[in-house]
Amino acid sequence: MGGLIPLGDASRRPARIPVVTGLLILANGVVFVLELVRGEAFVTQWAAIPAQIVSGHHWITILTAMFMHASWSHIIGNMVFLWAFSPEIEDAMGRGRYLVFYLVGGLVAMLAQVAASPHSTVPNLGASGAIAAVMGAFLVTYPRDRIRTVLFIFVFFRIKFIPAALLIGFWFLTQLFSAGQVAQMQTGGVAYLAHIGGFVFGAATARLFERADRGATVPTL
Repeated sequence: MGGLIPLGDASRRPARIPVVTGLLILANGVVFVLELVRGEAFVTQWAAIPAQIVSGHHWITILTAMFMHASWSHIIGNMVFLWAFSPEIEDAMGRGRYLVFYLVGGLVAMLAQVAASPHSTVPNLGASGAIAAVMGAFLVTYPRDRIRTVLFIFVFFRIKFIPAALLIGFWFLTQLFSAGQVAQMQTGGVAYLAHIGGFVFGAATARLFERADRGATVPTL
């Protein structure tokens, strides 16, 4: 059994402290604590249920669901990916634009999942759709950057520097393949179509959100 964990961009560092990225991670952490404290009723109230949204109810959950997670592994995995790709994109866009981009990316991702399963009563939650948007933007903005990545097989691991285009491109292909496998399923699981929707949004709109002076990002020699 193997896998990979992206740690961050080894080719450059942001010229500005990634304040918005840090606040987003903090917000996800606070909401997850609320989930643990308040239990299933809290999750049911604020997670996005496609059938309810399609019927015109609980639209606010399209936003709130992107700050919720189903387990420790879910939130840790998402926050690791967010920290790996978000600081450089925040720097390229500027804090205000990046926050709008992240939130809209998450909304688009959640709506893509709702559109795919409009009659589902399974709660949808997680930041992965918004993070997929960030990854799509990273692919467009810094495709040649090397991503410091932990590769592991069983208990063995090593650090590798993988081009962003290769790493993110491979990730996206796995989402497409997995979405095809579960397209007819209405049970719980990974929201692959949210990932795809968020990624496409991020790749398509990244240039629109960039600062005019984004060249200030500092390459790492």
